[in-house]
Order: sequence, then structure tokens, then C-alpha cells
Amino acid sequence: MFELQLKRRHKLGLKKGRAAARHVADELASEFDMVNEWDGCTLHFSRPGVAGSLVVTRDSVEMHARLAGLLKAFRPRIEMRMQDYFDRYFG
Repeated sequence: MFELQLKRRHKLGLKKGRAAARHVADELASEFDMVNEWDGCTLHFSRPGVAGSLVVTRDSVEMHARLAGLLKAFRPRIEMRMQDYFDRYFG
């Protein structure tokens, strides 16, 4: 397993931060065929070979993901897309 972690501070507050995370989840679902589910302020996402979460607080968002060995080759693309999503939705 390979780990991927990103953290971003934001000024959206909790309600808008959760809405931004929902947009990220929609993008993940569309681009990578991920399924997701909320548990409090944590959005869990998965698909075969990938499992992770987005933890939203009033002033930050943090992503943790585990990639199966075969997806190692896609790590740079996934990380780049996540940075793009964070830039777009969390500023």
C-alpha cells in the first residue's frame, strides 16, 4: 500500500467546507468512479485499490488515501488532481 496525504487550510467555515468537500467527492466519483459516504465531518471514499477520507474542520481539510500497489503508477496523477480540486474548492 502507498499513502497519499494532503492538507489545506481554508477560510470557509465548517458548513461551506463540507459543501466544498461534497464537490470534491462528486469530482472523485465522476473521474475515478469512487463511492463516498459521510460520517460526521469525515467523507470516506473508495473504489477497488483505493480507500481514503476527507476530514473537514472549520479551517482545514485533510485527505488521507491508501493506494494498492498496482495504482502506484497513477499516484502523481491522483495527487495532481486532488491538488486541483483543493485549489478550486478550498481556495
